[in-house]
Amino acid sequence: MRFDDRFLEELKSRLRPSDVIGKSVKLRRQGREYAGLSPFTKEKSPSFFVNDDKGFYHCFS
Repeated sequence: MRFDDRFLEELKSRLRPSDVIGKSVKLRRQGREYAGLSPFTKEKSPSFFVNDDKGFYHCFS
């Protein structure tokens, strides 16, 4: 399924990644990013980061 580019830009302008991801992953502010435990693996130290300024997340686990 392909979404219209205008729709995706509108969606990005209304929602921050941390708001969406924060509904299922507990995030803590860490400088300019948010950090949390990876939703993909079991871990004790945060390796999952969300950056609202750049609009993406990255999991280092």
